[in-house]
Amino acid sequence: MQQPSPDRLFAEIEASTAILAGIISDYDPGLAIPTCPDWTLRTLATHVGRVHRWAAEIVSTRTAEGIPFKAAPDGIAPADPAAQADWLLAGSRRVIDAIRAADAEPVWAFGAIAPATFWARRQAHETMVHRVDAELAAGRDVVIDSGLAADAIDEWLEVMSGPRYGRPDARIAALPAGAALHVHATGLHGSAAPGSAVAGAATDGTGEWLISHAREAILVRQAHADADVTVAGPADRLLLVLVRRLPPSTTGVTVSGNAALLTAWLEGTPF
Repeated sequence: MQQPSPDRLFAEIEASTAILAGIISDYDPGLAIPTCPDWTLRTLATHVGRVHRWAAEIVSTRTAEGIPFKAAPDGIAPADPAAQADWLLAGSRRVIDAIRAADAEPVWAFGAIAPATFWARRQAHETMVHRVDAELAAGRDVVIDSGLAADAIDEWLEVMSGPRYGRPDARIAALPAGAALHVHATGLHGSAAPGSAVAGAATDGTGEWLISHAREAILVRQAHADADVTVAGPADRLLLVLVRRLPPSTTGVTVSGNAALLTAWLEGTPF
């Protein structure tokens, strides 16, 4: 089962960064970001610009040990708001160029070793979600490619919400022992870039994941199965629910079964 191609992921990094840069240029940098409590638009922009430079440094140095986030070169946004947009765009170019150059060479990836292209997927989804944060704060319409949303759901459920840096798996506390959560994304026809497939997507235009807690471990598999609670809806809306950018009551998303289990899962797996 394939993921979106690196070129498709690079295109998303570029596009989402450009949207964020435009918002930075048009709005007060002190604009509050409700989906990232205590953050302003400037804080959000600094985070995205720094995370691009941090990932680029990991990839370009081919490190197997990682680097401190705050040690990313040029990781502080310019004080002049007029320069912040260019700084953001330069960071996106830097991380894309670094990943293209490294290709499949092994690098650090949150305590593991993975091909450098791991960071194309990670940075595409990271930038996309934080672009949404800015759009929501600015009252703008949010548009997410459903194929990339499905891939982001897959990465979030299987990789990023799980244990990292050797820490315990927070998902174990988020889902009671013996319980199962079913995630069902719809509307995936024609959403992937030509020549690529969407992780978790079936021929009927759906993507489905079953998260279960058994034997003191969390198992995530792509499957249609009975569960204690099911959350379903268009992939773009569903992603934003799972990363807590929209509530489960958002239009188009349905929750069936024990809704309290979904609430506990969302509270225990913050993005």
